[in-house]
Amino acid sequence: MTLLIIIIALALIFDYINGFHDAANSIATVVSTKVLTPLQAVLWAALFNAVAYWIFKDHAVANSISKTVYKDFITLPVIFSGLLAAIFWNLLTWWYGIPSSSSHTLIGGFAGAAIAHALMIKGLDYSWSKIVDADTILKTILFIFLAPIIGIIISVFITLVTIMRNIWWRLVIISLATLATILMFDRFEDQKIHENVQKFYGIDKYSKEVKSLKEDLTHHEGDTIIIAKLKLNEEKLAKATETYEHINPYLSQYDKLGANQIAKIANDSGWVKNVAASKIKDAARNANDFLVMEAKAPENKEVKAVYDIAKDKTEGYKEPLKLYLAHTISADSAIVAMNAIYPIQPNNVEKVKAKIEKFNIEKTLAGEIDKADNSIIEYGIIGASILFMLVYLFVEKIKTPTAYTVANMFKKLQLFSSAAFSIGHGGNDAQKVMGIIGAALIANGTIQDFGQLPSWVPVACYLAIGLGTMSGGWKIVKTMGSKITKVTPLEGVAAETAGAFTLFFTGQMGIPVSTTHTITGSIIGVGATKRLSAVRWGVTTNLLWAWILTIPVSAVLAAVTYMIVNYLLK
Repeated sequence: MTLLIIIIALALIFDYINGFHDAANSIATVVSTKVLTPLQAVLWAALFNAVAYWIFKDHAVANSISKTVYKDFITLPVIFSGLLAAIFWNLLTWWYGIPSSSSHTLIGGFAGAAIAHALMIKGLDYSWSKIVDADTILKTILFIFLAPIIGIIISVFITLVTIMRNIWWRLVIISLATLATILMFDRFEDQKIHENVQKFYGIDKYSKEVKSLKEDLTHHEGDTIIIAKLKLNEEKLAKATETYEHINPYLSQYDKLGANQIAKIANDSGWVKNVAASKIKDAARNANDFLVMEAKAPENKEVKAVYDIAKDKTEGYKEPLKLYLAHTISADSAIVAMNAIYPIQPNNVEKVKAKIEKFNIEKTLAGEIDKADNSIIEYGIIGASILFMLVYLFVEKIKTPTAYTVANMFKKLQLFSSAAFSIGHGGNDAQKVMGIIGAALIANGTIQDFGQLPSWVPVACYLAIGLGTMSGGWKIVKTMGSKITKVTPLEGVAAETAGAFTLFFTGQMGIPVSTTHTITGSIIGVGATKRLSAVRWGVTTNLLWAWILTIPVSAVLAAVTYMIVNYLLK
C-alpha cells in the first residue's frame, strides 16, 4: 500500500511537471503575439485544462495508456520505475528548453520498465509482443509523425481560407468543413459505442485469448490443456458475438433512442442475462480480495497457488448469483451459498453483500454506451464555427475593415482558439496520468479494470495539470513562440485551432499523441503559408530528433531504473 501511495503521488507530480513542461504548447502563440501577458496566459490555459474534465467522458486515451503493458507484467515496481524515468527525462528536456513529448516519455518509461521486468523473470528470449500491446505502441510511434503532419495540413487550410478576399466563399467553405467534421465525429461516436459494447460482452478479451492460445499451440502442438482452453474461449467468443449481434442494430440508433432505452431493450429481451451473471460474479469475488491475489500471483508462488484455486472455484459463484438475479433467493441466501463454494472472509461479507445488492446490469450497460457520447464536442465545434463566421461578417461587412480592426479581431479570436487548445491539452495529457494511476490500482488489486477507476483520479489529474500549467514553462515558450517562426495573431488562431482539432480528433480515437508535436506542426504550417524560408528548419530538425529519441531513451532509462529498484527491494 505504501508503494501504491508513492506511485500515485509521483504520477500527480509528473502530471504537474507535464503542466509546466507543456504549458508552452497552450500559451506560446498567445504570448508571442502579445494577446495576453505570460501570467494571464498561464491562468487562462490552466482554467481550460481543468474544463476538459467535463468534456471528455470516455477517457479513451487513459484506457489506451493503461493497456500499453499486458496485465501479467504490470507491477508496482514497474510503474514506479517508469514514472521515475519519465520525470527525469521531462525535467532534463525542460531545463534545456527542448519541447519533447511528456506523453511519449510516459509510454516509453512504462514499456521499458515492463520489458526489463518480463525479461528478468521469463528469460531474454521471451517475445516483447507478449509484454507490451504492439498496436498501442505502433499507433503512438506512427502519430509522432502523423500528429504534426495533420497539424500542418489543417493550419495551412485554415490560414488559406481565412485570407480569402471573398467572404461569402470563405463562409461556404467554413460551413462545409464544419459539416464534414461533425459527420466525422458522429462516425467516431458510432464506432466507440460499438467498441464499448463489445468490451462489455468481453469480445475483445476472448478474441485476444483465442489469438494467444493459437500462438501457444503452434509451439506446443497437441497440448490437450491448451486445446481445451482454446475451445472454451472460442465458445465464449461465439456466444458473446451472437448476443452482441442482437443489440447491434439498436446501437446505430443511439441519437434517437438514447443509452437508457437501448439498455432497457437489451435487458427486457434477455440479451444481458448471461453477461449479468458473469459481471456480478466478478464484482462479488473482487470484493473478497480476489484482485489482490491476482496482482501478487505473478511474483509469489504461494499466492499463485491460492489464486489458481480461487479463480477456479469462484466461477461457481455464478449459480447462486443467477438465482439472486432471478429474485429466487435473497442476497443473504446467495452469500451463504457462495461461502459454501469458496469461503468469503468474515471482514469481506458486508462488502460482498453491498456489491451484490447495488448491482444493476441495465445501468452498467447504459453507462458503457453513454461514455461514447461526444455531442458536447460537436456543439463546441458548431458554436466555434458560427462565432468565427459572425465575427468575420461584423468586421468585414458591418464595420469598415481596416488593418487595425482585422488585427484586433484575430487577437480576440485567439483567446477562443487558445482556450480550445488548452481543453485538448488537458483532455489528452491528464488522461495519460489517469491511465498510469489506473494501471497501478489494477496492479495493486484495488480495481479490476479501467472501467472501475474511482472518480477522485480524474479530478486529481486535471487539477494537477492545471496547477502545473499555472507554474508556466518559459524556456519552452521561447522555442515554441518565436524560434520556429514569427507568429501573427491570424497565424496564432490558425495554429491553435488546428492543434485543438488534432487533439480532439486523436482523443476520440483513443490515440495518445503529443501536444508538443501537434502545436509544433501547426506553427510550421502557418509559417510555411508565408514562405518555406519563414520556418527555421534547423530548429525544427533538432525538435524532430528529440521526438524520435524520447521513447527509446525513456525506455532505456526506465529499464535501468527498474533493475536498480528491483535490486533494492530484494
